[in-house]
Amino acid sequence: AFYREGSRAQRPGATPAHPQVPAQRTTTRGSDPARDPNFRFAMPKQAIRDEAIKDAVVGSQYLAGTGESTQFDHHQVLQESDDLIRALFFSIVKETTGTEFFQSLKEVYDLSEKFHETQAQSDFDALTTKLGSLTNEETMMLASAFSNVLNLHNVSEHVASAMEERHARLDDIPRGPAKTTNGAIKGLVAKGISKEAIYKAITEQEVDLVLTAHPTQALRRSMLKNFGTVRQKLLDLQRARLSGYERAELLDKMASAIQSAWRTDEIRRTPPKPQDEMRAGLSYFNETVFEGLPKFCRRIDSALINQGLPRIPMEHSIMRFSSWMGGDRDGNPFVTATCTRDVVYLARITAVNLYFKAIQDLIFSLSMWRCTDAFRERARLLHERESAEHVYEMRKQRNYADFWRSLPMEEPYRVVLAEVRDKLYNTREALQAVIMGKAEALDPTDDSIFRDKNQLLEPLMACHQSLIEVGDGTVADSALLDLIRQVNCFGLSLVKLDIRQESDRHADAVDAITRHIGLGSYNEWDEEKKTEWLVSELKSKRPLVASDLECTDDVREVLDTFKMIAHLQQVCPGSLGTYVISMATVASDVLAVVLLQREMGGKMDQLLRVAPLFERLDDLNEGPNQLRRLFSIPWYHELINGHQEVMIGYSDSGKDAGRMAAAWALYEGQENATKVADEFGVKLTLFHGRGGTVGRGGGPSHLAILSQPPATINGRLRVTVQGEVIEQNFGEHENCFHTLDLYTAATLEHSLAPPLAPSDEWRSAMATMSEVSCERYREIVFKTPEFNPYFLQATPGQELGALNIGSPPPRAA
Repeated sequence: AFYREGSRAQRPGATPAHPQVPAQRTTTRGSDPARDPNFRFAMPKQAIRDEAIKDAVVGSQYLAGTGESTQFDHHQVLQESDDLIRALFFSIVKETTGTEFFQSLKEVYDLSEKFHETQAQSDFDALTTKLGSLTNEETMMLASAFSNVLNLHNVSEHVASAMEERHARLDDIPRGPAKTTNGAIKGLVAKGISKEAIYKAITEQEVDLVLTAHPTQALRRSMLKNFGTVRQKLLDLQRARLSGYERAELLDKMASAIQSAWRTDEIRRTPPKPQDEMRAGLSYFNETVFEGLPKFCRRIDSALINQGLPRIPMEHSIMRFSSWMGGDRDGNPFVTATCTRDVVYLARITAVNLYFKAIQDLIFSLSMWRCTDAFRERARLLHERESAEHVYEMRKQRNYADFWRSLPMEEPYRVVLAEVRDKLYNTREALQAVIMGKAEALDPTDDSIFRDKNQLLEPLMACHQSLIEVGDGTVADSALLDLIRQVNCFGLSLVKLDIRQESDRHADAVDAITRHIGLGSYNEWDEEKKTEWLVSELKSKRPLVASDLECTDDVREVLDTFKMIAHLQQVCPGSLGTYVISMATVASDVLAVVLLQREMGGKMDQLLRVAPLFERLDDLNEGPNQLRRLFSIPWYHELINGHQEVMIGYSDSGKDAGRMAAAWALYEGQENATKVADEFGVKLTLFHGRGGTVGRGGGPSHLAILSQPPATINGRLRVTVQGEVIEQNFGEHENCFHTLDLYTAATLEHSLAPPLAPSDEWRSAMATMSEVSCERYREIVFKTPEFNPYFLQATPGQELGALNIGSPPPRAA
């Protein structure tokens, strides 16, 4: 950042730090400033004349501010967006660094472009000569400039994708294979599947998107925010019919965001904490997801109604959201019990803030006086409990947006919702007090705060039912219905936090317990003895963990985590999701976690579901046998009540066996696990640990879901959304909608019209190719001494490890 902060006057050829702003030439009223040859596009605090910017706007088919067209050309949108934001960026570089560096930047850019077109050796030599003539400072500045150009190009791609999605939904362009829920429903009807079966499937379907903080997002949030502004302004230029002044104002805002990014240090100087990662993840709910969910549900309602079917039931949410941020402690020593507590409270406060705003808006909307007798009686009891003077003073101190005084009985819905608002305020205050160290502030017996989503849902459902019964269904099915669906989806925590820990850490904790009570070393027992002892202890009611247990710090942290889980289940029910065991290999890995949950204070009806994570080749192959062993234990079969979750890992399996062998093992592992579950009458939910890159199982999500083995999804799907993919999927409203639509459509289609199972001939060919590829992969990676030195030199792994892009230490990342 040092070269951007210095005075431009210190560099030869630099422009003055505060150039005199030339007077603007006036234009006639109603004229188009952008088409005026003397018009200067206003930049923050200064004005410039730049023909490249004017040409990029005035000559554009999509970005001229003339309104949305029915025509769409992906390549042209990408090119026009690139031309505009690059022209803005180059003008900013010229203004902030001076003519000399700008000329160097432009020359390198032009030489690069020329070599790309000609591939001539002479052009390549000219480029290398120019680069070799630069000083170290100029080289750093040039690298930073090109980094910004590439990031801005990514913005152009996001804009083109969002516009393509919108034009496809408007039927301006063909969509190709159905990637929308509406298209999937129509396609299933065309295939002869009954509408009743489609409705049953979609109303029972559950897709859970799990946000993780894998360190694959290198951009700082400050940069992402600025690029998000540029993206939105480009979309505004395309969609709206603008006056010249409005267009110039949009360009001002784009230029401001681009300059902010250019003048911001791209490199994080300190690593983020897990709490910071959770804040970053929750920001997408504030910006797109929370508002996007009810809008998406309405689109599905319309698709169902068009087929003569009812809308989605209010009490069911077809989408869920979870998170690993602050819960994934596998290899990350910074994720502790305290950290997990912090992120749970942080998510709750974020949710309460969103609901508080929604309730304030709803109070203003529901001004009608007609209601059912039962609802009027409810409002009367609330009204009588209140002292008008006390209510006014209390609400005045809280500085509510409106309705400070005690509301009259002629506005019964406002009376009821005002109490909801008060409780949300109390809940937020209690959560903030807990974060400040007052643990008693979250009292499970306190009826002035909300602890679970049903307490918030109940008054909202009462309002809805009353409005329906008195003939105000249109009002009921507007903002109130949206809020009910948001509460059903997000609960009081926005996301359910998964806990992940390695199996060996649990085994060490149990080993410390067995040694303390004189049973010897648990780690030295064979699997048969471990399972037998764990089951006997689970059936027993005697406590195992003594208060004077001597153990290592690592074991103490494991026990503290289970103690924190039990506490959070009491004071913040519904905030936690699945306990994932990484590197799971045997049935005892699962039983040990169940036992530790109970021993550290967990109530049997509040234990987290436990999911083994099979992520190496041998574990994927052996996993179904271990599930059979688990399901054969009557106590465990009764505990899970017909539901089991299993996670499969794409990244570690690929690193262990190579992509070919890993992909086939994942396919067969899912098939065999589902068969075992069916044998025991268990509904299996498969949790796919996929990333954005091919090496982490990445690829087109729609095709990835449809390519899963038949009868393995059945309307239940969990999948991780990792690192940079979060921004791609949820950074913009159109992309957020497309993501929800894509996952819902693919899950529905796979459940009702699954792909054909491979023939025996294909299976034989895949088995042979997998065996050969795995052998060759392992020979190169694990048995060739030269591979590791080559890999370290040929890849930027060490440099990436030095970047502060994630909370885990580099090796864990």
